[in-house]
Amino acid sequence: MNEHNETFTLKVLFVIFLILNLGATSLLSLRIFELQRIVSSQTSQITKLNRQISQMRDELSFLEGEVQDFPSLFTTSFSDVYNEVKDSVVVVRGKVVRHTLFGDEYVTVQGSGFVYNYSGEIIIVTNNHVVEGCVNITVSFLNGETYRAKIIGSDVYSDLAILSTDAPSSMLKPLVVASSSSLRVGQPIIAVGNPFGLAGSMTVGVISQLGRAISESATGGYLIADVIQISAPINPGNSGGPLLNVLGEVVGITTAIVKDSQGVGFAIPSDTLLRELPYLIEGRPYPHPWLGVKGVDMTFDIAKAMNLNVTYGWLIVEVLPNSPAEKAGLRGGNKVVDIGGVAVKIGGDVIIMVNGTRIRNGDDLSTYLERNT
Repeated sequence: MNEHNETFTLKVLFVIFLILNLGATSLLSLRIFELQRIVSSQTSQITKLNRQISQMRDELSFLEGEVQDFPSLFTTSFSDVYNEVKDSVVVVRGKVVRHTLFGDEYVTVQGSGFVYNYSGEIIIVTNNHVVEGCVNITVSFLNGETYRAKIIGSDVYSDLAILSTDAPSSMLKPLVVASSSSLRVGQPIIAVGNPFGLAGSMTVGVISQLGRAISESATGGYLIADVIQISAPINPGNSGGPLLNVLGEVVGITTAIVKDSQGVGFAIPSDTLLRELPYLIEGRPYPHPWLGVKGVDMTFDIAKAMNLNVTYGWLIVEVLPNSPAEKAGLRGGNKVVDIGGVAVKIGGDVIIMVNGTRIRNGDDLSTYLERNT
């Protein structure tokens, strides 16, 4: 009996041992599997990190190369641009009559211009104030060769003019005109022209500001809209020359129409030229939209005196008789705050927005006004 019990006890202990051993083995297997999973995951992460490190090293190497080449952006690239465009820039000369006590005399005036191919027709682009009232107009290339030219079309309100010339086709190397809509403040620009008669001069700078409006007696007091302000010096003789980006594309037409500008340069945007060319090439005037109002920029003091909440905008001082503004019910004391859904900050914005809007007779222009009633 005791022998039987001992045998049974040994069997039970053996079974328990097997169970415990199997449990321990299972736990050990699970632990090993978990460790393998962790090691595999970490190996994958290490591989991924090594790949990222390698990519970052490549990017760092590229950036180091860019930094090393950065000075050449302002030397080699600008030099290359100049060499590409210099033969396309001309000196524009003409004679104007001056009435004196001793009779009429002819005075030579000069500016700059550049060659452009508009739909297969080769023209010279320049400023209106360079050739206005001129006779015996000529264009001279950098090699000194000079040819006759004549005005095809002009616009005093944008200070643009286009000329034809009898220069042979071998002398006419058109520049590419790009849109000025992508310009940003701080972008480098190049101006090529003939300041003070010094042919083939290049100046460089940056875009100082966009959307300026300038006025001069030559325009009859009318604001020239959406002008580019640049840091490159634009002196008498530069007027009409190309304003170029670093690719050598024309993005503006330089103008020295503003007297005593103290080193501040201006340029008519290329988009203005492209918009008006279909009219000027046919000798037709460009139909600028017209509101028929006069006004002043809002100030804090004016807004306070008129009990208005907003201190920006443009205050209408006078509405001209029979003008679109009068027919629309605008009157003195109205403050223009919004045109076509775009906020108006100053009076120049009004000119820019109206002039840049493709509206003609009979079209509506949405305007938001404030008035002290």
